[in-house]
Amino acid sequence: MTRNLLLILTLLLPGLLSAADKPNIILVMTDDQGYGPVGRHGHPWIKTPNLDKLYDQSTRLTRFLVSPTCSPTRSALMTGRHPLKNGITHTILERERMTLDATILPQVLKTAGYTSGIFGKWHLGDEEVYQPHKRGFDEVFIHGAGGIGQGYKCSCADVPGNKYFDPTIRHNGTFVKTKGYCTDLFFTAAMGWMKEAKKADKPFFTYITTNAPHGPFIAPPSNTKRFTDLGFSPKTAGFYGMIENIDENMGRLMAKLAEWDLEENTILIFMSDNGMTGNGAGRGQLGKDKDGKPMMMFNAGQKGLKGSADEGGVRVPFFIRWKGTLEAGRDITNVAAHIDLFPTLVDVAGATTPENQVEGRTFLPLLKDLKSSWPDRYLFTQKARWPTGSEPNKHQWKNFAVRNHQYRLVDHQLFDMLKDPGQKTDIAAKHPDVVKEMRAAYEKFWKEARPLMVNETAPMSPTQPFRVEHQKQMDEKGIPDWAPPSL
Repeated sequence: MTRNLLLILTLLLPGLLSAADKPNIILVMTDDQGYGPVGRHGHPWIKTPNLDKLYDQSTRLTRFLVSPTCSPTRSALMTGRHPLKNGITHTILERERMTLDATILPQVLKTAGYTSGIFGKWHLGDEEVYQPHKRGFDEVFIHGAGGIGQGYKCSCADVPGNKYFDPTIRHNGTFVKTKGYCTDLFFTAAMGWMKEAKKADKPFFTYITTNAPHGPFIAPPSNTKRFTDLGFSPKTAGFYGMIENIDENMGRLMAKLAEWDLEENTILIFMSDNGMTGNGAGRGQLGKDKDGKPMMMFNAGQKGLKGSADEGGVRVPFFIRWKGTLEAGRDITNVAAHIDLFPTLVDVAGATTPENQVEGRTFLPLLKDLKSSWPDRYLFTQKARWPTGSEPNKHQWKNFAVRNHQYRLVDHQLFDMLKDPGQKTDIAAKHPDVVKEMRAAYEKFWKEARPLMVNETAPMSPTQPFRVEHQKQMDEKGIPDWAPPSL
C-alpha cells in the first residue's frame, strides 16, 4: 500500500485499516532539555548531528507547548486533557499520581491492535495501581520517582542509592541490575523490544522517556570532556554532555529503523517535557572560555525556563517524521500543545477517543495540509506546586498563563507573541479587552479543573513502594543481572 493512500485511509477510514497497515509510533521525550539545546535551533556549543538530521527530515511544530514541569506534561500526553484535570498539581507528595478515572493512551491504542512499551521515566505514581503495567503498557522498563535515585517522604522514591551508571531498573515487575549508562540502556531496551514486535508483525507504540538531561548532571566522560575543555563548569558540561549522548542514541535508533526497513511505516517524534532547566545550564553566565570571555546561557531568545509560565518554560522542540507520508523540512507555526498529541495518535491508529475526556484536538489534518482548519483557542498554563494542604483556589491567580495564537497573558502582563516573541514589552494597558477575555476564559477553565484535583487531600504514604518491593525481592530471590537484547 502506498504511503499517500495510507494517509488518505488513515484520515477518512481509520477503522478499516488492518493491523499490518497501521504505522508504528515512537515517541522520544527528554527531561528538562527544552527548546534551545538543539543544533538546528541555533545553540552555539552543542553538537546534535542526529537531531539535526531528524529536524531536516521532519515536519516541525515550531510553537508546541507543554507544562512548566514534568509530571503534568506526561499526564497530558497520556490523556489528552490538562494536567490539573488529571489530578496532577505537583511532581511529588502524592500529587504526581495520575487519576485512575482516565483512560490512557496505550489502553486506547490496544483497541486498535497496538502493543505498547515504556522505557525510562514514568513519574505518574509509584504505587502499584498507578504503574504503567497496570495501565495498558505491555513492556515496562523504568526507574522510580522523578529521577534515578530520587526519594521523598511520600510514595515517590526510586530504588535507594540508584545511580546513572549501572542502575537498577524495574522490568515488567522485576527489579534487574543493568550495566552501562542509563540513556544508552533505555534506548537499547526499546530497540530490542521493537525488533521483537516487528517479528510478530504487530504495530507498536514505543515511549522512550529519558531521565536525561535532568539533574544530577552526569554524562559519560566521553560526552563531557569537550565541554570541560572549553571551560564550562562541571554541571554545565554534564548537562550538555547528556544531550549529546541523547543525540548519539537518536542516531542509533534511526540507523536501526533504516536497517529494519521500518522508516516508512514508523512515525518518529522527538520532544521535551518542559522548558530548559536553569540548573545545569546555569542562570546566566556558564563560566569563562580560554580567553577569559564569559559564556552566557542560550535559550533561543525566550523568556523563562523550566517552572515558568512564560514561553521559555513551556515551548519545546517537536519534530515528527513519517517518511513518504509527511513533508520533510516543513514548519507548522500554529500553536499546538501536549493535550493535542493524544487525539492525534489515536487518529493515526484508527482507535476511538474516550468520551468526555479529551480536550485537545488532532493535528493530523494540519500535518497533511497547512491550509487545514485550525481555529484559534485558549491554552492554559498553571505551574501549581502550591504547599500541600493549601487551598488551590488561593493560588488560582499566581503562576498562570493564557495563550492563543497571538497573545500570552502571564499573571497580569500581556505580550504579543507574533511581534514580541521574547516578551520584552507588556501591552496589557493598551489591550484591556484582550486581558479581560483571557482572564474570563481562565476563570472558566479553573472552575472546571478544581473539582478534578483529586490528590489535594491525599495523605502521605507511610511506605515507598519501589523501595519496599526492591527489598522484598532482595530478601526472597535477589536482583538478577539484565541481559541486553541482541540488536
